[in-house]
Amino acid sequence: MTRNAEPTIVIVPGMREHGEDHWQTVLAKRLDDAGRTVRTVPPLGRDRLGRVAHVSNMAAVMEQVTGPVVIVAHSAGVMTTVQWVRWHDADVRGALLATPPDFETPLPDGYPTLDELATYGWTPVPRKPLPFPSIVAASSNDPLGSPERVAGLARDWESRLVGIGAAGHLNPASGHGPWPGAEELIDALEQG
Repeated sequence: MTRNAEPTIVIVPGMREHGEDHWQTVLAKRLDDAGRTVRTVPPLGRDRLGRVAHVSNMAAVMEQVTGPVVIVAHSAGVMTTVQWVRWHDADVRGALLATPPDFETPLPDGYPTLDELATYGWTPVPRKPLPFPSIVAASSNDPLGSPERVAGLARDWESRLVGIGAAGHLNPASGHGPWPGAEELIDALEQG
C-alpha cells in the first residue's frame, strides 16, 4: 500500500458496553456516513476482564484489515492496544489513545481492583515506546487516571500528550457524548 492510502479506522472500546451516545459510537457512525472504512472491536460478553481475550479480540479485527490503520482507543481499549503491540504487528499509521486508565493505582469503587487487574494479566502496564505515532488525550479530572500518571504513560510510550480539559473519563457518565476533537486528532495522525 502507498503511504497515501486512506487508513481504516479501528475503534477499540474499553471494558464496558458503549451506548449510542458514547463518543466512539458517534464517531464510528459519522466516519462511516462520510465514506470512511471503520471497524469496531466488539465488546466481550464473557471474560470481560481478561487481557488475553481483549487482545485476541483486537487481533481478530486487525487481521481482517488490509492496508494501513489508525487506532482509536478509549479507556481500557488503550491498555488493550499497548498490550496488543507486544505480540502483533500491522501497518499502523497512528493511534489516538483517549483517557487511558491507570491500572497501577487503585481505581474507584465499581472498577476492577489492583489484584483483579494483576490476576487477569493487565499489569505491569507496557511502557516501551510505541512503534507508531500516537496521541494521548488526557482529561484534567479523570477519576481513572491522574494527569501526572497519564502524562507519565504518554512520555514512556513516546506519545504526544494533548490536554482535553476537564472531561472526566470522556464518557456519558462524565456528561460527554460526541467528541468532535477526536476527528481533529485523527486527522493529525493521518497527516503524519
